[in-house]
Amino acid sequence: MAEAARELDARGLNRGTSGNLGVRCAERFLVTPSGVPARELTPRGMVLLAANGDVIGAGRPSSEWRFHRDILASRPDVHAVVHVHSPFATTLACLGLEIPPFHYMIAAAGGSTIRCAPYALFGTQELSDHALAALEGRRACLLANHGMIATGRDLDQALALCIEVESLCEQYWRARQIAEPRRLSDAQMAEVMEKFRTYGARAEGKQEGP
Repeated sequence: MAEAARELDARGLNRGTSGNLGVRCAERFLVTPSGVPARELTPRGMVLLAANGDVIGAGRPSSEWRFHRDILASRPDVHAVVHVHSPFATTLACLGLEIPPFHYMIAAAGGSTIRCAPYALFGTQELSDHALAALEGRRACLLANHGMIATGRDLDQALALCIEVESLCEQYWRARQIAEPRRLSDAQMAEVMEKFRTYGARAEGKQEGP
């Protein structure tokens, strides 16, 4: 988790003490501590919480521990959550924009769009509720006037999706400087989703995918 936080910082996806990480740990979960810059994070500094959000041991968890708790509790397919204030995702989130199917890689986030959850104060249950709704059937979402959440079966997958979504947000932002991008149809996105269903899967010991 400390290494992942430093990578996010190095890539400019977070700055200072912004953003946080959460990882499932059996029936409990780990969250990055509150107010600690990525360069100062250590494995022992991660905060362990019970399933209900009670802190086990020492440390003060990120103020966003609620949506980490709720996402992990409601999504058995998710074992890691990455939250960032990355420049392009946050720019679009501040405009309240959903990311449409302007590029087939939108499907990497689990659907034909990347939704933008309504605004709510950081660290609140209201924000967590909005995030859960925006993530229904999805692996990532934007948070209005705030940032982005990406999830995965492990921290590596969540980190990779976070980087991909930020790249898509940058592409969408750049395209809109010229005109509103052409959108793929529902049928075209359904084809992509079907391809993605087996992309990267192993078949008879071989890597499968386009």
